[in-house]
Amino acid sequence: MVAKSNGQTEIRTGSAPAPVGPYSQGIRSGDLIFASGQIPLDPVTGEIVQGEIEDETRQVLANLRAVLEAAGSGMDRVVKATVYLTDLGLFPRVNTIYAEAFDATPAPARVTVGVDALPLGAQVEIDAIALASPPTA
Repeated sequence: MVAKSNGQTEIRTGSAPAPVGPYSQGIRSGDLIFASGQIPLDPVTGEIVQGEIEDETRQVLANLRAVLEAAGSGMDRVVKATVYLTDLGLFPRVNTIYAEAFDATPAPARVTVGVDALPLGAQVEIDAIALASPPTA
């Protein structure tokens, strides 16, 4: 993590793909973590994961988990997620994998948006807002 002059902290981890543009993997501001949208990039190869939408969704969620954990948070602390899909017909299949990652009650608030295209030809992207873990004493 890198502190910024405005009191925010940039989240950086090699366990998630490096940004493909001028943005941070995540930002901590106060008690909140804002995780940038993750696409199904393998953090080691930098390539889109090949396979079915379930494979893409699992990689997206793994990348999101890595950013949150680097911030000292986790999937169980997500309060809001946004899912972007290039084909809303894939929603039931994505939703099944999403439900595995967010199995806590209550589930986070969520929006799902159909889009024409996503970076690098991805079919799914997910971003999240999470609570930061409480400071340790």
